[in-house]
Amino acid sequence: MSVFASLVEHLADLLQPLFHASAVAVAIILFTAFVRLLVHPLSRAAARGQRAKARLQPQIAELRRKHGKHPEKLQRAIMDLHAKEQVSPLAGCLPSLIQLPAFFLLYHLFSNSSIGGEPNSLLDHKLLAAPLGDRWTDALAEGGPFGAHGLVYLGLFAVVVAVATFNYRRTKLMMAASPMPIAGAGGDQQVPGLGAITKIMPLMSFFTLITVAVVPLAAALYVVTSTTWSAVERAVLYRDMPGAAGATALAA
Repeated sequence: MSVFASLVEHLADLLQPLFHASAVAVAIILFTAFVRLLVHPLSRAAARGQRAKARLQPQIAELRRKHGKHPEKLQRAIMDLHAKEQVSPLAGCLPSLIQLPAFFLLYHLFSNSSIGGEPNSLLDHKLLAAPLGDRWTDALAEGGPFGAHGLVYLGLFAVVVAVATFNYRRTKLMMAASPMPIAGAGGDQQVPGLGAITKIMPLMSFFTLITVAVVPLAAALYVVTSTTWSAVERAVLYRDMPGAAGATALAA
């Protein structure tokens, strides 16, 4: 992890003439974007897997109508279809899981006060007036929500709300265009708990507000940069999925 810290610090040194006291904050943003760019091929692989699974949905729906009363036969038929079309049932999941170690490493780097037993020097710097090691509660104690520190957080909250609103609209439209499967004889019974999941899923992006409020500002910058990148990336990679075109038009 100290290697990543050194890279961020070296990048900050290069940015110092342009951004002065905020050079480390800008370096965190650029470094996060660079890491996301490195794992972008995995995101593209995930998108290809999701498109492949979406292509099979009409055939899977037909299998559900045909074998709805025989779950074991239905499961076997779906697995045979995936094998025939050379589509993994986990298509799109594995690439995302591979990304997690890098994301956790970066989050750990930007949210810990020490690295290898040494103070985390990244947190000694500022974004405008707000120290990168402080949290929102510190900003409120320093000058309230509209103080110099608080305004930095209000700016981050505004970005999070904009991204979350975009994700909310996009998820709602895509879920409406591709309803989640139902189970039961005749297909008239919904999977238990599915309704609650369907209602909560579009709202998940708004929980990022809580994360930004409770972690150090350096980690908040990482979270905001990463979630913004994800929103733009998914809008581009999944633009040909059902409902995506309407979501993009709605957000425009």
